[in-house]
Amino acid sequence: MTDTTSTTDSRTARRSPHETDTLPPDIAQRARRLLVDLARPERKGYIALAFLLLAFGIGNAIGPAFIAQAMDQGIPAAIDGDTAALAVPLIVFLLVTILTGVADFFGTRMTGTLAQRLMVALRKRLFGHVQKLGISYHERSTSGRLVARQTSDMENIQVFLTGSLQEMAIGLTAMGAIAVTLIVMDVRLAIVVFLGFIPLLAVSIASNRAQRRNQRRTRTAIAKVIVHIVETLGGIRAVQSFRREDANIRHIVHEDSEYRNATAASLRNVAWFAASTRLIGNLSMAAVLLVGGWLVIGDTLQIGMLTAFLLYVRRFYGPLDELVQAVTMYQSASAALEKITAVLDAAPEVVEPTSPTPLPARGGFRGEGEPGRLPEGGDGHRPATSGDDRDLGGGRLVEFDDVEFAYGDGVPVLPRFDLTIPAGQTVALVGATGAGKSTLVKLLTRFYDPTAGRVRLDGVDLRDVADADLRAAAVMVTQESYLFGGSIAENIRIGRPDASDEDVRVAAHAVGLTPFIEQMPDGFATDVRKRGGRLSSGQRQLVSFARAFLADPDVLVLDEATAHLDIPSERQVQEALATVLEGRTAVIIAHRLSTVEIADRVLVMEAGRIIEDGAPGVLIDSGGRFARLHSAWEDSRA
Repeated sequence: MTDTTSTTDSRTARRSPHETDTLPPDIAQRARRLLVDLARPERKGYIALAFLLLAFGIGNAIGPAFIAQAMDQGIPAAIDGDTAALAVPLIVFLLVTILTGVADFFGTRMTGTLAQRLMVALRKRLFGHVQKLGISYHERSTSGRLVARQTSDMENIQVFLTGSLQEMAIGLTAMGAIAVTLIVMDVRLAIVVFLGFIPLLAVSIASNRAQRRNQRRTRTAIAKVIVHIVETLGGIRAVQSFRREDANIRHIVHEDSEYRNATAASLRNVAWFAASTRLIGNLSMAAVLLVGGWLVIGDTLQIGMLTAFLLYVRRFYGPLDELVQAVTMYQSASAALEKITAVLDAAPEVVEPTSPTPLPARGGFRGEGEPGRLPEGGDGHRPATSGDDRDLGGGRLVEFDDVEFAYGDGVPVLPRFDLTIPAGQTVALVGATGAGKSTLVKLLTRFYDPTAGRVRLDGVDLRDVADADLRAAAVMVTQESYLFGGSIAENIRIGRPDASDEDVRVAAHAVGLTPFIEQMPDGFATDVRKRGGRLSSGQRQLVSFARAFLADPDVLVLDEATAHLDIPSERQVQEALATVLEGRTAVIIAHRLSTVEIADRVLVMEAGRIIEDGAPGVLIDSGGRFARLHSAWEDSRA
């Protein structure tokens, strides 16, 4: 078997998987590498776009030169009767203007197309990566932060790529082409123009540093606002039940004030930069006019050349207003991309093996017909069996070998222990809250890896099993009973996407959902609405049971899965469980000891340790902890 423990440890040690507000110092370089990586598949398109932008910049640069030629040479020649000397530069200027417009059109179109492709790739990568991050990451990072990464941060990047990026590229290209043209036309006036670059460069560097800080602060602030909104709307029932509306408003006003202050600081910086660049541009224009006028008076410069220079200076500093806005959007997009990069840089604590070991072939009783089909008796159910009469030949062998587990760097939740669950056995975990029951089943389903030791399935370390194989072999049903928007059938079919309609009906019938579904207006096609809001908590739980049954796993884990069921629904599920658990390995967590009645074995846990282990009847007769719990439960039913 492949030992992946060291790989997992090294990846975990490389960086924490939990995103914080303080980003690492090299995050800007990582963000740029991410952008280059995303753009690489479209490099031919970006090369073509670069040529279009270059053509646009050159067209803008050479246009005024033809105006100067027309004024200095064409007009005097036309006065002498040579109209062609005036017409030619004007016609060329018109053609250059048209070609520049065409380059601008196709450049804008290509910019939008390439930007959308890059955004699709970025969204896909981020969404896919977030789904691969372990439960530990999602338990420590609020969903609001991830929503902010997928929404507002993505929007800022998209706005920059589809508009501001082109404006910045065109402005810089035009300024570069004009700079070269100025030098060719007259070095003396070019030096006058370029002297304005000294203060302009200083202002740009100072503004860029301040804007980067402001935009990082802005992205962090708006993320906190989104976090609060998501948490409030997600817990709206608790908010209204405990009248938290006013407190939530005060909280969001406080969070939003930080966003307001950060945005105001950014706008002040933009205003300062814009005013400074305009002042520098106007002073440069005045200096060119002063020096150029002196040269014209001295008869060392023609008036047409001075006119062209003034047009160039206007065009040279004209894009600065757009560049100010583009740079602001660049800083905002850069800060957003850094936040996204931080999420993409988070290494999953539970990693899939590079060379997975296949699980042994499935064995034991699986019933008749296709996988996942539940053979029906006269009443639509398989005959239930229990206790010593059950067939334990199916399922898979589960082993905890010298396992220890701690969350993060904390105290071990599960001290070192060994546990073997034979294939096909149903085990009930009993104990007080915090005893370690849920942690044990999370290790079994590999939502976490043990801190020490190994968890095996049919002798194969779970760290060596491919994710797809493990998820097919072991399925967990929790008390959350989460349903996705869509029909009842679609939610059941999540257990096995390729299941037929008949398979879905059989699974629903096995858990007793059929009578309820038949009463719905559209039957199996009935939309359950957001989070299954159209169904009661018990009905949602039954749908999640049907989903798991359809998946037909070798190991079925029920984490307090009957907690939200009323007594009639619970009895209904108990009957279904007795049927469906047959021939599978099952681990059941239940505070209601009624579930224990179908178990072959009970494990009583306390402080992460197994303090009692045995058949239900044996433990009841022993007079220990389980016997006392069972007696208290019996008294509560009286």
